Amino acid sequence: MAKIKTKYVCQECGYETSKWIGKCPECTKWNTFVEELEQKSSKKDVFIVDKSSSKPVSINSIKTKEEERFSTYINELDRVLGGGIVKGSLVLVGGDPGIGKSTLLIQVSNNVANSGKRVLYISGEESESQIKMRAKRLGINSDNLYIFAENNISIIEAHLESINPELIILDSIQTVFSPEISSAPGTVSQIKEGTSRFMRISKKMGISTFVVGHVTKEGSLAGPKLLEHMVDTVLYFEGERYNTYRLVRAVKNRFGSTNELGVFEMRDLGLVELENPSKILISEKPKDVAGSVIISTVEGTRPMLLELQALVSPTSFGIAKRTATGVDYNRVALLLAVLEKRVGLQIQNQDVYINIVGGIKINEPSIDLGIVIAVASSFRNISVDAHIAVTGEVGLTGEVRAVSFIEKRIAECKKLGFTKIVVPKNNYDAVKDIKGIEIWPVDNLRQAINIVLGGNK
Repeated sequence: MAKIKTKYVCQECGYETSKWIGKCPECTKWNTFVEELEQKSSKKDVFIVDKSSSKPVSINSIKTKEEERFSTYINELDRVLGGGIVKGSLVLVGGDPGIGKSTLLIQVSNNVANSGKRVLYISGEESESQIKMRAKRLGINSDNLYIFAENNISIIEAHLESINPELIILDSIQTVFSPEISSAPGTVSQIKEGTSRFMRISKKMGISTFVVGHVTKEGSLAGPKLLEHMVDTVLYFEGERYNTYRLVRAVKNRFGSTNELGVFEMRDLGLVELENPSKILISEKPKDVAGSVIISTVEGTRPMLLELQALVSPTSFGIAKRTATGVDYNRVALLLAVLEKRVGLQIQNQDVYINIVGGIKINEPSIDLGIVIAVASSFRNISVDAHIAVTGEVGLTGEVRAVSFIEKRIAECKKLGFTKIVVPKNNYDAVKDIKGIEIWPVDNLRQAINIVLGGNK
């Protein structure tokens, strides 16, 4: 009897080895190897090359057509997808447990089903009765929405022709398995096989597919990075589990921009889109309190106003503590060093806490000036005028650098009733003729702090 051969596969990156090792040499993760049976074909495959099947062509001779799309009837999600769901596309949705992935997708299923299209919702984690209970709570009752609690890919494929759906929701890719592969569901081999099978289904039958993916404790999608390369679009859910606001970003999109942002609020009846998140996120800003400032940022094509707070207090220990929530910690450390060196604020013996209200994470450089102003405001115990917004990137020499989409930022400030905005000097020429709001150009940090906290223009 032939000996059964096994191999060890890293569950993070897919690296294979003949024996178990503690640390993966490819991704440097520890204890990620799982033993799997080695799949070998009984005879060699013979490939016959037919030169007439395909040939290189000039790019100018290729004819293109507009992608066929249909709406999710959720404007925020359509924005992130680039205008709607592309027919025959494969979309991967990731996010922390309990953040709202299944809730949003079953709402999408109901909306698309109510428009007359057939939708198949496949769940490998919940039974039909559990899904029905959630659907009842959300008011979902479309006759075109079919529920299938199954995790065997072969059985799922066998039922597709009879249902003939136009949209498939798979929750989740880590729970389905192919009987041809001996490894357990959730392993690298099963995830790769499951994704490739659903990709073939999408392309061959023209069915749009949403696939839910689990995430690791670091926040990245579980499984090999190949998973993200195989699909057309990758969406990430962001937000604190105990906060009501949720963000949806596209980190990969073959049919649209990856800079767009969708904002939702979790309520009793599911996820509700926020068409004007700026108004809601700054509505509870305290008045006449030091350390609070309104920043103007742009996510994709959407301008947003957010409240940024800073708390500076003397440290009780030898080493000052720095904490950043919603912004990059290393960026905050850099800006504090610039404040000390270029402006002369002695904060090396002060604890500094930075927070963006609402549980939102922002990495755009234009929030730099807001961080600096908030820290200086808290340190000097001088409040910032509630009608002032700030925007600008800060360099290592203390200069305030220009930002993009300055007209959109100012228009958003005007719409929400702000009377003053601090902008980089290099942006001033493009917006100096705008009426209805006072524009203060600044060249460096010292000037910006004196204008905002001292009231001297």
